[in-house]
Amino acid sequence: MAAAVLGFAGDTPAATAEFTGDTSLATEFLDAMRTGVALGSNLGSRLANLRAARKAIVHLAGVAPPILASPIYETKPVGCEPGAGKFLNAVLEFEYQGDPAVLLESLIRIEELLGRERDHAPNVSREIDIDLLYVGEVKIDNPRLQLPHPRLHLRNFVLRPLADIRSDLVLPNQTKTVRESLAQLDDSAKVVRVMDKW
Repeated sequence: MAAAVLGFAGDTPAATAEFTGDTSLATEFLDAMRTGVALGSNLGSRLANLRAARKAIVHLAGVAPPILASPIYETKPVGCEPGAGKFLNAVLEFEYQGDPAVLLESLIRIEELLGRERDHAPNVSREIDIDLLYVGEVKIDNPRLQLPHPRLHLRNFVLRPLADIRSDLVLPNQTKTVRESLAQLDDSAKVVRVMDKW
């Protein structure tokens, strides 16, 4: 099924750039690039949390249509505390023009506004989890930001929704498409499609 498209249709070719250190001065060198973000929630009103995060993201400076929204999937928690509830997961893709480090900070602020503590323990239940997956062909590897996300290709709950909107995408540092990477994953971490439009 085709992804939900928010805004107008049409694509801007992705620019190619590589940064291995601080990106604070890189803004002037970046054209608008297709950018992917993963959303997850397993506390509170999970669907409302995803919707609130999506609304905040699409209004960020530098974010522009076309905006693709994957279906929502429900997944079992991975590495969370005993008794943790299931997650709802989805992926958004949009045009972004600007510094990826600035976008990361904006996403962290959205998490905080939606109830997530900044210095949270790893893998705990959370109202919202927002991961910056990729920004065009940009490659960044520093303690604060790694692009593309270093574990993206290993996560069913990210690859499955991403495959719904960008199945033929080949990420920087990868040789396989999203669809091919998904096919190679162990199927034990089941993801269940629960909603197409949200």
